[in-house]
Amino acid sequence: MVSCYADEYFRAARDAGCPIDQLLNLVGAGICLQPRQLAASAMARLCDHEGGPTEIAYGGARGGGKSHWAIAQLADDCLRYPGLKCLLLRKVGKANRENFEDLRHKVLPGIRTSYNKSEGTLTFANGSVIKTGHFQNSKDVDAYLGLEYDVILVEEATTLTKSKVDDILTCNRTSKPGWRPRAYFTTNPGNVGHAWFKQRFIDPWRKGTEVETRFIQATVRDNRHVDTGYRVKLERLTGWKRRAWLDGDWDIAAGQYFTTWRHGIHVRDDIPYGFAEDHWRTWLSLDYGFAHYTAAYLFAQDGDGTVYVLDEHAERGWLVDAHCDAIRAMLTRNRIEQYRIEAFLAGGDVFSRERDGRRVADDYQAHGFALERANMSRVDGAAEFLRRLGDVDREPAIRPTLFISDRCTGLVDCIPGLMHDPGRGEDVKKVDCDEDGFGGDDYYDGARYGLMHVAAPPASWGRNPIDDDWRG
Repeated sequence: MVSCYADEYFRAARDAGCPIDQLLNLVGAGICLQPRQLAASAMARLCDHEGGPTEIAYGGARGGGKSHWAIAQLADDCLRYPGLKCLLLRKVGKANRENFEDLRHKVLPGIRTSYNKSEGTLTFANGSVIKTGHFQNSKDVDAYLGLEYDVILVEEATTLTKSKVDDILTCNRTSKPGWRPRAYFTTNPGNVGHAWFKQRFIDPWRKGTEVETRFIQATVRDNRHVDTGYRVKLERLTGWKRRAWLDGDWDIAAGQYFTTWRHGIHVRDDIPYGFAEDHWRTWLSLDYGFAHYTAAYLFAQDGDGTVYVLDEHAERGWLVDAHCDAIRAMLTRNRIEQYRIEAFLAGGDVFSRERDGRRVADDYQAHGFALERANMSRVDGAAEFLRRLGDVDREPAIRPTLFISDRCTGLVDCIPGLMHDPGRGEDVKKVDCDEDGFGGDDYYDGARYGLMHVAAPPASWGRNPIDDDWRG
């Protein structure tokens, strides 16, 4: 175990990027953080700088020391800025305040504070305070709206919807000179907020495009203080629970349908515009919506039968002419002439007649796109998706024959979150997006229609499943 006063601790803090005043703050207060926690605290100090991040997230798997870091970081902020007002929101039971009192003694052994249990307020000698807030349901968050907090920390953030998190962040403001408001989040994969959290923090972290956010992944392997028995329990898990609770895999969830999905394998960042060669098959597919998303995809298939989803157009609230312009622009940037498109598949709803007798398909026809009725079998479509994803964890591994460009952000986010239909296990559960447009299966439906266009096994199917080039 690393001692807070050992050279090893100073080296770990320096390597994590902690400024010297932060390290002295931590050591002086008796706060001992581990390397991943130090990295998160270093990121939190970046919030001080104009143009730096305003939201820091820490977590991933169970046992990663999330709550310990959360309280330690709030203390670091409170100790260095007098009069700071912080809100710590937790989804907890009625015993939370007692649990918080126990935890603060463990995390902050060298800090003189006073704790008002009835109000749930921890006060520092310089007047800074941490207000502990609690919620059982999303609506309970409304009790804290309208107030001003210099720092907000939301634990178990994925238990809240995006709209509720955005509501509480309206309180993240300050009148204190020299202080930039900031928000911290801790959580694990899964739950109702998985989709928005993944889009907000995980995707920019993976792509190296973080601007306003920073994410620090931590697992039980990063926590030297977890008892051996708990670690062994996690390591004995199998399936989705092992990937979520031990590994902190953001591409899985309980009841996940496409368990063979691997972001690092199936999502390609090396598919440039003009990728499809002239002799390849190319086609389009569409799931139409207005209140929901219209999701359109451009496909290509090479001579070996491998399918590539080259690009995506997805918008809601648009009229048909705007969608057609965007789809035509998608073809142009991919350097594919419209005459090369052998089919444009769409769901059955576009062929249903409206009250005036017209069909949505007629509007697309008027704008130069002739839609064809897709194979809409949900079970067959799900089976085809599974077959083409392959199974890289099997022995011998089954080679994928479906790869998706990282430009298809809606589809890439959608697939790992799709669940089994509890009433029909071979089908994917039908879900709608929320009021903010998160979640839903419109992207999957659009891609499923396109994939069924070439559902027959390619000629190369059945050969040795592994070769040297499919991993990209």
